[in-house]
Amino acid sequence: MMPLCFADPEVEYTVKKIGGSPEVKQHLEDLGFVVGGRVTVIASLNGNLIVRVKESRLAINDEMARKIMI
Repeated sequence: MMPLCFADPEVEYTVKKIGGSPEVKQHLEDLGFVVGGRVTVIASLNGNLIVRVKESRLAINDEMARKIMI
């Protein structure tokens, strides 16, 4: 298991765990990051990530990416 921020681009991963406070977990779940869900890093720019989740593209910062374990 590793944080999403260390994921290789264009490789599909399965979300194993989501950390953080209940509010952060809820926010990430609202964005589509759920345990067992699939996520692909499209690009990494200065520590920020553009990811594909549930057929959508999202931008998340490094702090959030460290809370998503793959």
